[in-house]
Amino acid sequence: MAKLGAQYLYIRLRRKASIRKGSVVQLRHIAQIFVEPEYEEKLSQLIIHRPQQADGNRVLIDMMLIVRKVKELYPELQIEHFGEPHVLLEINSDDKKASPVLIGLVWLLLFIGSGLAIMNFHADVSMLQVHQRIYELMTGRKIDHPLILQVPYSLGIGVGMVIFFNHLFKKKFNEEPSPLEVEMFMYQENINHYVITEEYMKIHEEGEAK
Repeated sequence: MAKLGAQYLYIRLRRKASIRKGSVVQLRHIAQIFVEPEYEEKLSQLIIHRPQQADGNRVLIDMMLIVRKVKELYPELQIEHFGEPHVLLEINSDDKKASPVLIGLVWLLLFIGSGLAIMNFHADVSMLQVHQRIYELMTGRKIDHPLILQVPYSLGIGVGMVIFFNHLFKKKFNEEPSPLEVEMFMYQENINHYVITEEYMKIHEEGEAK
């Protein structure tokens, strides 16, 4: 049973957070808190971690560290925690804009690569012969380049890819994620899971060493 008059800190950690390199990690950077007004300002600015060079660009902050820091400042507070038991913190260096030349080269490489992939697929399935045969069946004449079929087909490939990926430059047609976005999300989730597992192993090893 809770003590009469006890003060509570309700805290929900963010799944992921980021700070600039050289900054200290305050509680407000990594969590949402709800507490009595007289505690709120100091708790929001409570320093949880000071990133070191050895930390790299990712740090795992565990809920137990936060509890210890809060209790050092306000021993009387009762802490109620919701959600994830940890937050993955990314330490960002100064922003560097990508070179337009590099972007252009990557775009050109992807354009040529995707074009070759489509051409090789069409060669494998004999798409030209298929179009010639369809044209012959429809008109009774055989020609080498049935453009009346090839041009709409080529345009259809482009339109179909735009609809499939749900993107035209920066514009999205609806809020549904594209297959590429889903794959990128799953890839990032797997990376985060791996990093969290590795960081917990390091914490466990450091605890045993002490």
